[in-house]
Amino acid sequence: QVQLVESGGGLVQPGGSLRLSCAASGSIFSIPTMGWYRQAPGNERELVADITSGGRTNYADSVKGRFTISRDDAKKTVYLQMDSPKPEDTAVYYCKMTLYIYNGRNDYWGQGTQVTVSS
Repeated sequence: QVQLVESGGGLVQPGGSLRLSCAASGSIFSIPTMGWYRQAPGNERELVADITSGGRTNYADSVKGRFTISRDDAKKTVYLQMDSPKPEDTAVYYCKMTLYIYNGRNDYWGQGTQVTVSS
């Protein structure tokens, strides 16, 4: 059974730094895409950034130049380095992985981790 476990959320001051991690476990053949989404109260879930197995990255305009997504395939882990966060970055952050297991291609989500940007 595949599981995604997130860590690293919490309270951070504006202009500070925070790093989120999400590790996958289970019988996984490959992970074509790893990504981070977020959902603030009253808003829909939105893409923050994603990264392909080839290293191609995609960022929401609102985080370009401040957040960096990376992956470690040996550890089946995706990271989100959040630099210079703003109060409007406050949200629950979810990792998502599109991966291949025995029965084909599937999408899996982490449980979510709260990030609060406040002084």
